Amino acid sequence: MTTNPTPEEIAKAVAAEEAKRVNLPAGEAVPAFLKVAKQLLPELTERRLAPVAIVAAQPQPDHPLRFSMQTLFSGRQLEQKSWTEGDHFILDFGGHLTGYLSFRIVPTGSVADSPVRLRLTFGEVPTDVAESFHPYTGWISAAWLPDELLTIDDLPQLWRVARRHAFRYVKVEIVAASRRFGLRFEQVTAHAMSSATSEPALLPDSYPEWIRQVDLVSQNTLRDCMQTCFEDGPRRDRRLWVGDLRLQALANYATFRADSLVKRCLYLFAGLPRSDGLVNGCVYERPVPTYADTTTLDYAALYCVTLQEYVEASGDQETGRDLWPVALRQMDVILQNVDKAGVFIDTGETWCFIDWAFGLDKSAPTHALIVFALRRMLRLAESIGRGEDVQAYPRMIELMVGAARQHLFDASAGLYTSGPARQISCATQAWMVLADIPESPEVAQRAIRNAMQRNDAVKPITPYLYHYIVEAMLACGMETEALALVKSYWGAMLDIGADTFWEAFDPLDPLTSPYGDIHANSYCHAWSCSPTWLFRAKGLGRPAPV
Repeated sequence: MTTNPTPEEIAKAVAAEEAKRVNLPAGEAVPAFLKVAKQLLPELTERRLAPVAIVAAQPQPDHPLRFSMQTLFSGRQLEQKSWTEGDHFILDFGGHLTGYLSFRIVPTGSVADSPVRLRLTFGEVPTDVAESFHPYTGWISAAWLPDELLTIDDLPQLWRVARRHAFRYVKVEIVAASRRFGLRFEQVTAHAMSSATSEPALLPDSYPEWIRQVDLVSQNTLRDCMQTCFEDGPRRDRRLWVGDLRLQALANYATFRADSLVKRCLYLFAGLPRSDGLVNGCVYERPVPTYADTTTLDYAALYCVTLQEYVEASGDQETGRDLWPVALRQMDVILQNVDKAGVFIDTGETWCFIDWAFGLDKSAPTHALIVFALRRMLRLAESIGRGEDVQAYPRMIELMVGAARQHLFDASAGLYTSGPARQISCATQAWMVLADIPESPEVAQRAIRNAMQRNDAVKPITPYLYHYIVEAMLACGMETEALALVKSYWGAMLDIGADTFWEAFDPLDPLTSPYGDIHANSYCHAWSCSPTWLFRAKGLGRPAPV
């Protein structure tokens, strides 16, 4: 493994990536596409949950999250307790959820002769409610921190927190109240919201228990991100990103089958293009669908892939034909960055994401991702009868594959390189394999193994890129190693108590953050939900027939 960067180094590198973005003016919104998206707006279902326990955070220096939770008493006993100014308690709802909190607050001992001021802190993991958010050192806005300061008059009163949160734990602090009366909290309820309308069947008992648990937590992650669009994270951002959408859509096809939600998201992107026609990397859904001025070339290519996979999974060729011009425009713009020799040139004018890994050169993995998308465009064209539009694509694929083999492959090391410094990264190998660029499965396997083993290779820091490494392993016959990687990565999150999978995770440094502060991290993040697809659709870990 390479040396882990410090939070300051990560923040500096991420800021540099941000600076690369060129925020061209938004193109004209496409009302017809946005009208379709509006018609597909789903209804949210609600589950009402009572707290299962009142818990206390116990410092545990040897635990990756620094704290463990100790049960003080059951949730049913909460209504028997009275609290005064300066008291606090932590509610545990037993599992992660996305939604709202309501409670009835009642004065005890005397009439309420003052308002009550409460601070509520919503936590996805123990660290959120066990330590203060301040001083905050992150580079994204502290307004995302999940705490609320409430002043409540006219007790008793039934109160519902207006803002939606992602949480398992809620820390309740009585900041100020008259000493003449106490407080009792009754009817405490979490209102868990999701647009998922079904519960997929569990994997059979013949699967190892760890696979069944990773599968279940993957589904929990997806469910809590399924709102009126496929959100990237219900704690922070709360918006629609192309990269997350592709993995959510795949997981959805294997589980909840909310295919109309995938369709809605595809139309939202199509309805809000950049001035040159590229789809946004993300769009804002509320208060009205809005252009987000964050465009990434790799995500624009993945839009085409996501459309192709949607048509294949749903059989909805009408949507494929309707959005076909949008997909064609993505490739037209992207291919302007490919030189006459067939090499993608990363000018830095439009961001390439690939991963948050510190110092990652994006040019070679983006080169390969473009080839991957071109191949998928050929499949989509064939399925909707538009082959005449992509007659130049086979030649472009041949040119770019040849260029990668000639200019980006280090035969002596058995690795593909990226950029002027010939950087070695896991991202480059994964995307080269997915694009079917290596000349044989043996070459592909060697490239992945060498990158994973080399200390100087840039490793991933997000489940997003780890997914593509696993997917690449499966593409070249490395099933045993793919399963081992899922166990050592997603299984490691499970081992330290995750009930949904995280946005960023390094097994050697579980509290690493791309944002300079762990309290800015999302602990339920869409791009982490893909193992359920790997198990169910790709057959990873499937027991051999008896």
